[in-house]
Amino acid sequence: MMMSYRTFCQVLIWSGVQKNSNYISHTLRTACRSLSSSTSETTSKRQKLVILGTGWGSYSVLKSVSKKLYDVIVVSPRNHFLFTPLLASTTVGTLEFRSVIEPVRNTVFRQSDHFHLSRGMKVDFDAKLLHCQSVLDTNISYTVRYDKLVIGVGARSNTFGVPGVSEFACFLKEVEDARMIRQKIISNFELAVQPTISGEERERLLHTVIVGGGPTGVEFGAELYDFVQQDVARLYKHQEKDVRVTLVESNKILSAFDKRLQAYAEKKIGQRERFNLIRSSVTEVKSNSVTLRDGTVVPCGLVVWSTGLAPRPFTQALDVPKNDHGQILTDQYLKVLDDPQQCVYALGDCADVKHVPLPCTAQVAEKQGRYLASVLNTTDQSMTEPFKFQSMGMLAYIGQYQGLSDTPEVKLRGFSSWLLWRSAYLTRLGSWRLRMQVPMDWLKTLIYGRDISRF
Repeated sequence: MMMSYRTFCQVLIWSGVQKNSNYISHTLRTACRSLSSSTSETTSKRQKLVILGTGWGSYSVLKSVSKKLYDVIVVSPRNHFLFTPLLASTTVGTLEFRSVIEPVRNTVFRQSDHFHLSRGMKVDFDAKLLHCQSVLDTNISYTVRYDKLVIGVGARSNTFGVPGVSEFACFLKEVEDARMIRQKIISNFELAVQPTISGEERERLLHTVIVGGGPTGVEFGAELYDFVQQDVARLYKHQEKDVRVTLVESNKILSAFDKRLQAYAEKKIGQRERFNLIRSSVTEVKSNSVTLRDGTVVPCGLVVWSTGLAPRPFTQALDVPKNDHGQILTDQYLKVLDDPQQCVYALGDCADVKHVPLPCTAQVAEKQGRYLASVLNTTDQSMTEPFKFQSMGMLAYIGQYQGLSDTPEVKLRGFSSWLLWRSAYLTRLGSWRLRMQVPMDWLKTLIYGRDISRF
């Protein structure tokens, strides 16, 4: 913009204005110098804020931080924000994949190259450099200088070293995971109707094992149950009797919820035909079965693994203080401990506040992001208060238009809780575009059923 004004001024001066009036020429030159000086001064005052990741915490910082104070650079292997609470709905077609993601570039960067589709590889804390590698071409490596760095790379699914999990199980953390599950479900149903498939093989193909009884595992089971009841009964009516779902959990399902709500969820699951809850753990996963702790082999066509979180390789490689779970330790202002420059922050699932352990939830990460943005937007950061988390409660869907709501004020279950579940998440979607798309998907599913196209 600065060059455009200067060029414009020079053209005017050169084209004859100077001949007619020395006063106008002098005025234009003064204005150009003033604009140039003002723009350079503004640019020099802006610090370079580098944000690693596009998850709940990082995206919250990106949306809330002042672009007048910072040149914001985002480095992430994905170019979208994912609304994870509704991800399970995409595995069976209740929602479409693009209805739960928001392109990061829609936040509008100052320059188009301020977003990097790359992975952070390591951090040089002394030199204030982030080493990156492109996800599009791994031969491209480079460094990005920062004045302040926010680490919000999240976590990956924890396999607990169980053999075969990485090779044969599906996770449910990214859109790619949901697409793989949806493709596998549809493929198994189509294969089950092939004329050469035996009855035993058909039962195996149509048996899904879910490992982990947390919100992700329970909600995926709920979506799968609705799919079977509402769509399989209509489209694969002769195979419906062979469909089975097994949820494997060594402890209580939804262990973070109120005990009465846990009992209600277990009761509802137990009442469902061909939906089993097994108190055990998985010791091995194969391409066509899982092995339980007591040695029982359970044949199945799909395994969905949802048993907790583990640090990503980037987090593991950082030479900073960490807790027993491998998370980066921060102070109560979300600053990484022992950072020599005191300009690196960490938040979300990859981090934990020392002496104040927090749950690894989207709610925590989003609130940390908003808090950190407010800190960064404050010129005198010595006056800021430490981060404090107050839970707004938890929601879960358990199928058949039944939900659970565990809030500090009220404990709800059943249909009314399902309405609250949908309403709450609808209002929390990141943009008006998504707030329009999601209800449209819900309406289409209600009227026409789920899309089972395989492509």
